[in-house]
Order: sequence, then C-alpha cells, then structure tokens
Amino acid sequence: MYANAYVARETVLVDAGVTPMAIEAHRDSITHIILTHCHFDHIAYLPVIQKMTGAKVCIHEADAEGLRNDNLSLSMHFGAHSPGIIPDIILQDGDIIEGYKIIHTPGHTPGSICLYDAESRDLISGDTVFSDGAFGRYDFPGGSKSTLAQSLEKLTTLKVGGLYPGHGIPTRENGERFIRAAATLIHSTYG
Repeated sequence: MYANAYVARETVLVDAGVTPMAIEAHRDSITHIILTHCHFDHIAYLPVIQKMTGAKVCIHEADAEGLRNDNLSLSMHFGAHSPGIIPDIILQDGDIIEGYKIIHTPGHTPGSICLYDAESRDLISGDTVFSDGAFGRYDFPGGSKSTLAQSLEKLTTLKVGGLYPGHGIPTRENGERFIRAAATLIHSTYG
C-alpha cells in the first residue's frame, strides 16, 4: 500500500512511507529525510522515523502544508491524519542536499520533486515518472496534467541511467527511455 523509499549515500532517506524497521540499520547515519511530495503513502511513518533518526525533514515549499493538511496529504484515503510536522528545510528548485540536485517537477502535486545525481546519472523520481514509462496521477488536489507534462519535458533534458520511482521496480539503466515514454504518453490523447 505504501510507497518506495530509498536510503541514498547512507545519509539521506527519500520518502517515509516504509515502516521504521525497514531502515533500522541506517538509523544512526540518516541526517536528512527528503520527501518527494506530501501524499500520505510517502509520509506515513515520518513522525516515527524522524524521531528515530533525528534527521532534518526536507520538502518543497509548495507541498510543506501537506504535512499538516489531511486534504492535501490524502491521508483520509488511508484512514489516517497528516503527521502534523513542520519541515526543517524548505526546498527550492536547484537546491543541493547531500549531493543531490533538487528538481521541482510539479503536476502530481504542486511541490513534487525529483533528486538528481549528475555524476551517477541516477534520478529518484517520486511519483513524477515511473520505470514503466508511466507517470503519477494528476487528478488529486493541486494536480495538473499540463504542469506534469511540462515537468516530464524538463526531465527529458537530463542524462538518466538509473530511475528510482516512488512506486514500482527501479531500473539501473535506460532511465531516459522511460522518461521519454512518459512525456510522449502524457501528450497523447491519454486522460
């Protein structure tokens, strides 16, 4: 039911929709929790994981309110409430956190982001694009098909090998191919 999460560079946890036991081995090394967006399946265990690690919570400014707003986080779809957390770091497009460039990719939510490592050519994409050539839904509060299409076009300019999505199976190569497929799909008659 919940989303993928990634421990990156040993110090970063990307998204917090996994049980705390899943990251127990990394509890002493995680310094930042970077949230790709505010939907509950990506933030469900944020309070416990943040307390366990003492890490700084980072989210794009356009999604920060979703950490305290049940409607924006979609928490009611899960029979829960938003975590009620105020982030430590408000992210902007172009910020660098622990070596990852923050790329603002709105459309799924207004504050959706991807994390890009130009050296390794890895992209952690949240729900912006998936490793099967699909993309995140845009019919939730704050979503926009046209804005998501622009975000996918933005991602087509990157050199991407590994693609690590918010749902589904990551791929270690040919990430650019899946991004181009998603950009083509959204411009078709889809939706």
